Amino acid sequence: MTDVLPLAGFVIGITAARRADELGALLVRKGASVRYGPAIRIVPLTDDTELHVATTRLLESPVDAVVATTGIGFRGWLEAAEGWGLGDALLSRLSSASLLARGPKVTGAIRAAGLSEDYSPASESNAELLQHLLASGVAGMRIAVQLHGEPLPYFVDTLRAAGAEVIEISVYRWVGPVDPGPVDRLLDAVLEGSIHALPFTSAPAVASLIALARRTGRLPGLISALSGPVVAACVGPITAGPLAALGVPTVQPIRARIGALARTVAETLVARSPRLQAGGRSLELRGQAAIVDGEWCEVAPAPMALLRALAASPGRVVSRRELIAALPGGGEEHAVETAIGRLRTSLGGGRVVQTVVKRGYRLAVDA
Repeated sequence: MTDVLPLAGFVIGITAARRADELGALLVRKGASVRYGPAIRIVPLTDDTELHVATTRLLESPVDAVVATTGIGFRGWLEAAEGWGLGDALLSRLSSASLLARGPKVTGAIRAAGLSEDYSPASESNAELLQHLLASGVAGMRIAVQLHGEPLPYFVDTLRAAGAEVIEISVYRWVGPVDPGPVDRLLDAVLEGSIHALPFTSAPAVASLIALARRTGRLPGLISALSGPVVAACVGPITAGPLAALGVPTVQPIRARIGALARTVAETLVARSPRLQAGGRSLELRGQAAIVDGEWCEVAPAPMALLRALAASPGRVVSRRELIAALPGGGEEHAVETAIGRLRTSLGGGRVVQTVVKRGYRLAVDA
């Protein structure tokens, strides 16, 4: 028996722009093949006029509280301000405000800048930050909320409804990719069934993929794929929002971390892998491969499609017509017979797949 990495045999699509390489490397180390199709791109901080305008507005008068949501975003904000010649002024303004940090990473960024936080929730949640602010009373206060990539409408609207003036500091803006080709091809691969999971790290990437699918008439197919064979994994509930609005189920790690997201993808795919005993052999189906008696077996796409069709109803006779429908691109009876022969060879021969004369084929499931 050989050691098989948990994601060996699976192909995973990545739509992220920021930290895409980091996520991809984590998945590859677990044995996955990775396809990249960035659904968004990041506007560089120093080129972002909206961030410059928001920063200038913040500096116009004292601010009572600053909510910092991400470490990389907070550091990037300070670096951009420095590039605009506003670094010292921004640090001075922040030092006189009450700083609230969502979690340990942004706490570290605040301290690295020579500042100190006044509050950081143990849960690392924006909801707890909001409750802390509301409990202290925000009427008449001037509050800056540092965002990162996606808006927090409930957060800022609740503060405004409670009487606060809120300045939204949008650090990094997302726009569509310069070259939509890779994400367009990735979407096709999802619909064709050659992608087994899509991990998402931001709501804008999800929204961009959905918009592309809607524009090109592929949204029903995307919803069907993500609701069935393809695992939709999101780093957190905000990222999952656009999918939840379409009724698409998602899996999420307990902690909103890239590493935890990669583990969740691996655990979910392994848990969904069909396992059965047939022809005296132990079989586990892994994406585009199979593990037979603990040994790794490469299986070509057409034979793998038939193996999945047979494993969907273990022991049942599957007709040639059904198997033709399962073949990528369809075909005829001869194509089924050829693919079955190749499948038997890939599985090491034996009696795993049985021919039932004039009826079709079945997996010889052990009692």
